[in-house]
Amino acid sequence: MTLYQKTLEDFQQSYVGYAALVIIGQSCLGAAAAMYILENGTSFIQMIQLGLIVITCMFVNVGILAQLSTKTVFNMTIFSVLLSVLMIALNVMVI
Repeated sequence: MTLYQKTLEDFQQSYVGYAALVIIGQSCLGAAAAMYILENGTSFIQMIQLGLIVITCMFVNVGILAQLSTKTVFNMTIFSVLLSVLMIALNVMVI
């Protein structure tokens, strides 16, 4: 069994608890990414990055509130976390 499958099964079994943690966790991570993006100014590139972060975090929250399937919410959460970490790394290290 892969790590993805095991984690997905755990997520499905305790969906209500994990949903609350996901909303808090990815919203805080998205806010940190937004902070690092805005630290570098307000140019067009930063606004594109900020828009991507905000939309991604909103989609995860809406997915949970709209009671989408647990697999969809899980996949959106993984994408949101990876995008936030990527934007943080990009704005701290590169830009």
